[in-house]
Amino acid sequence: MGKFLLRRTFGAIVVMWAVATLVFFMLRAVPGDPMLAMVFDTGDPAAAEEMRRDFGLDQPVYIQYVKYFVQVTRGNLGTSIYGSRVPVSRIVAEAFPRTMSLALLSFVLALIIAVPAGLISALKKHSAIDHGVTIVAFIGLSMPDFWLAILLIIAFAAQLHWLPAVGYVPLAQGLWPWFSHLILPTIAIGTPFAAIIARMIRSSMLEVLKADFMRVSRSKGLLEKRLLVVHAFPNALIPVVTVMGIALALLMAGTVVVENVFAIKGLGRVLIQGILNRDYPVVQGAILVVSAIFIFSNLLVDALYTVIDPRIRYD
Repeated sequence: MGKFLLRRTFGAIVVMWAVATLVFFMLRAVPGDPMLAMVFDTGDPAAAEEMRRDFGLDQPVYIQYVKYFVQVTRGNLGTSIYGSRVPVSRIVAEAFPRTMSLALLSFVLALIIAVPAGLISALKKHSAIDHGVTIVAFIGLSMPDFWLAILLIIAFAAQLHWLPAVGYVPLAQGLWPWFSHLILPTIAIGTPFAAIIARMIRSSMLEVLKADFMRVSRSKGLLEKRLLVVHAFPNALIPVVTVMGIALALLMAGTVVVENVFAIKGLGRVLIQGILNRDYPVVQGAILVVSAIFIFSNLLVDALYTVIDPRIRYD
């Protein structure tokens, strides 16, 4: 297991380097000059040229790449070229807790809904409960999260005045202010993911319940509750954990639309604003963080496989 994790960690670093390299050169291949866009109102080419020299964009691309790579290895993601020239690491550090809070709450909500729904649906196959769960799951899958977000704002913020409509409050300012600002976006994001996970649990449980080892266990007289908890559910988790890992990575990468609806400046919104502003360092830094989240989430999922199923050994 240790050798496997070392190999995967090394592979993850190589993938992150490849992503950073690809993004670096693709950004510079896109038509347009960010400096000319910034001085558009004044129309002063001299000011644009001076800013280009300040950020080293007047140098050959390969020299820019070498300098960028050296900075990244030192933990420096560069400085934003738009606005007040804030370090990218500070921008990401401010956005990450917002996205992480929203992602973790949405993930927990999805599990709270999905696990009981999926299990009950599988155990009550073709019953009214199963059909009801299936219909609700399909509605959740087909419902756009931004549309649900708008409905939640209209109902609980504009009409009932129970919860705030937009914004984010850090946890340091109080548990309830922090939580109350995240309730509506958490529901908007977590509901579709709950539908996906519930369907996966149902499908996986139905496959396990038909397996030979389950029939053998029943023939030995094991209690049904023990069969489900000890034997069926853990064996059904392998494909579900894969989907859950991808879902958590997507949530941690930032849900751009919902973050914009609720005016939460998370990673997704930072990335989109960086693209619109042609802010090379911000886009590069945000994508590097997002790729790291995806890569190490998959690494964590691979490690969890051995915990769920002891028969899996990578070494």
